[in-house]
Formats: sequence, C-alpha cells, structure tokens
Amino acid sequence: MGLVRYVSHPEVSIDASIPVPEWSLSEVGRARAEFAATCQWASDIDRIVTSSETKAIETAEILAAAAGAAVEVRDRIGEIDRSSTGYVSHERHEELADRLFAAPHESAEGWERAVDATARMMMHLDDLWDVDGHVVIVGHGGVGTLVMCALGGFPVARSRDQPHGGCHWVWSTSEQQLLHEWHPIDADEPPLRSVRTR
Repeated sequence: MGLVRYVSHPEVSIDASIPVPEWSLSEVGRARAEFAATCQWASDIDRIVTSSETKAIETAEILAAAAGAAVEVRDRIGEIDRSSTGYVSHERHEELADRLFAAPHESAEGWERAVDATARMMMHLDDLWDVDGHVVIVGHGGVGTLVMCALGGFPVARSRDQPHGGCHWVWSTSEQQLLHEWHPIDADEPPLRSVRTR
C-alpha cells in the first residue's frame, strides 16, 4: 500500500532576531525527532520531501539518516507566509492563526490566505498523492493542516490543527483516503483506517 505521511517539525529555538524560516530545532525538538526516527512508522521510509525551512530540513535529515532515504528539498512547500507581520508573540500568533482558519478567503493582517496556501501546497505536492511506497513530507503545522483538510474533504477549521509541533498524518495513495489525522511523531501510531473518503 502506498502511503504519504506528512510530518510537522517538532519544537524550535525561537529567536526574534533571526527570520522564522531560519529557526533551528531546539534540544527538545531534536531529541523528539531522533526518538521518532526509531519508531516503527519510520522504519520503512522510501523517500523524504521537505520544505526548505531550516527546522524542516533538520527534521528530514534525522529521519533520513535512520531510514537510509534520500532527501528532496522543495522551496514552495514552506509554512503560511507571515512576513507581513514578522515575529509576533505567541498570543498574537494564535489570534492571527484563529482568524486565518476562520476566514480562509481573507488575509489576517497581510498573512497568506488559507485558500492560497492550500492551492500552493497542493500544486507543489501534486505528484505525490498516488505514488507507490512510503513517502514522508516534512513541513509545518499550518499548511499541513490545510492539506489534510483538502485531502480529507474537511472544511478548513482550527479544530483540525495539530495539538503541538512534531505530529503526523497519513494518506493512502492506493485507497485515496486519509488514514489518520494529526498524531505525535514520538508516540505509538494509531491504527491505519479510513478517516473519510475523499
């Protein structure tokens, strides 16, 4: 059975003086990624496609080293473009994210609209949704949720967002179905069964 697994990077070192796409994994995030690489779900990865953001590449390289898989970097699958505001406090970020999910066709203070981010992601990942083998996409929670909603047939909603960084969901390329929603990368994987037919 062909699987595409979308993995969001785990915890990062936040530094307001560094552009967000250049943030690295924190010690906690790196440890979680290294543990995830030992989990059963990560044992048979054939291919890894990653966002070009530093934290995603670092996560992909950890998984690739353990699985012996090649890493392909794609520039256009980064997180929702938030450059209009730059770094904001956690509270402000959550407020703007709530607005983005609540009104997908509107921009939250200049952020990339949810509909545009979804279209961008689906366009630049279009070749993966019917592949054979086990492909892992390493990316980010916001756009990962938008793609999951698009594939699963869900309305865009913040309630579908990952509970925290370092989670994954799975798509069956042979059945064209979502098999599980966001789940921590360093926990036992839930049973793979249809969540909703596309």
